[in-house]
Amino acid sequence: MQGSPTQGAQSAAPRLERTLGLRQVVLFGLAYMTPLIVLGTFGVLAAETDGAVPSAYLLALVAMLFTAYSYGRMASAYPVAGSAYTYVRRTIGQRLGFLVGWAVLLDYLFLPMVIWLIGGAYLSAEFPSVPTWVWIVSFIGITTVLNVLGVRVAANVNTLLMTFQVLVLVLFVAFSIGYVIDHDGGGALVSSTPFGTDGTTISTLAAGAAIAAYSFLGFDAVTTLTEETVEPKRTMPRAIMLVALIGGAIFVVTSYTTQLVHPGGAFEDTDSAVYEIARTMGGSLLSSIIVAGLIVAQGASGLAAQASGSRLMYAMGRDGVLPRKIFGYVHPRLRTPALNIGIAGLVGLIALKSDVATSTSFINFGAFIAFTFVNLSVIGLFFRELRGRGGASVFAFVLVPAAGAAFDIWLLTKLDSKAVTIGLIWLGIGVALLAYLTRMFRVPPPEMHFEPDDEELPVPEQEPRHSRDVQPEGAAIA
Repeated sequence: MQGSPTQGAQSAAPRLERTLGLRQVVLFGLAYMTPLIVLGTFGVLAAETDGAVPSAYLLALVAMLFTAYSYGRMASAYPVAGSAYTYVRRTIGQRLGFLVGWAVLLDYLFLPMVIWLIGGAYLSAEFPSVPTWVWIVSFIGITTVLNVLGVRVAANVNTLLMTFQVLVLVLFVAFSIGYVIDHDGGGALVSSTPFGTDGTTISTLAAGAAIAAYSFLGFDAVTTLTEETVEPKRTMPRAIMLVALIGGAIFVVTSYTTQLVHPGGAFEDTDSAVYEIARTMGGSLLSSIIVAGLIVAQGASGLAAQASGSRLMYAMGRDGVLPRKIFGYVHPRLRTPALNIGIAGLVGLIALKSDVATSTSFINFGAFIAFTFVNLSVIGLFFRELRGRGGASVFAFVLVPAAGAAFDIWLLTKLDSKAVTIGLIWLGIGVALLAYLTRMFRVPPPEMHFEPDDEELPVPEQEPRHSRDVQPEGAAIA
């Protein structure tokens, strides 16, 4: 029997294909985390914790594992793309889901700025005669032009960049171990000093962990691949936990050996501290290799971060969340959201008057909001659909995510005061926008989609990046 025209149209509609296994999803998540970021932010964390960077990463890892558990639960319950925005919208409420999505837009919009800021700091350390603003403006100009032209970053290039980063990290750790053995003997490789001294406090470690959490922003990104993953209900929770664990191990080991080489947190310039350490260990050759690795990582990250941020703004503009004429614009010939790419570039200019610590902190504000509400979404799922299933379910769906939410809120309170102020102002703007869109909360908010309708001009999709990217059809806001 022949199907109806509607059935035929539905069957002919293009759909994402489930081809990704556990290994590919884990590699994507690790690449998205940008492992070399542990070197890029080491000086800031060492100064914040007074030389206890590994402890800050361990504390952040514990908090992230609770949250990773909740992401796994929600990805299994809702095997569709959309991440925190979708989870909160479906289990708690549409309006709160909108605000969570708005909070995490802070991450997408300002992430390129932080990437360009870190890259500029290390290039300035390598070439001190060139002002930092020259490098930042150059980063912005190059990535903006490439994104407007519609550059596609292939998945195999992503893997190569990941391999290059790992090789640079292995080289740096090897030099660190060799340096410690040469100067203090093999016994010095085992020490508690990098984890803290008598002067180390929970407060300083928490402040460091609040910044260190920036390095973990990636374990949640794998949820954007849910609709392209084989057996997502089984694969996705495992992938999320593995990404958090493997990434955490990389960060702890690297920061531990680096802290052995340079105890304490005093540097000439905290934003480029690893450059100083690399010169001490291996002279100009090693420092140049480290800077080259960081620049490649930051350059590629900035390119994809700007592309994903502009893609998210385009989706919001197309769906009426933001003014359509500006944010929903697609260049008629290049088929790219050119105005949004330019807006992301202009936002990046804030890096000229900012620093790494504050910038990463207010990006983390949006992330911690998302993490907190994903944990609360698991509790919401329990009370909506799973009540009466016994003590084991209460532990798995209430107590564990409640602990994760508590950790996230605690770290949120430890962020830089300026960052919290910026984050609260941003949320206030979101509330005002929500009130306008819902006619003072009388109608549901518009729902954000991440795939253009058939009749609209297509925006060429950027391939997954090794920092944060928005995936086709249901890209995550978190």
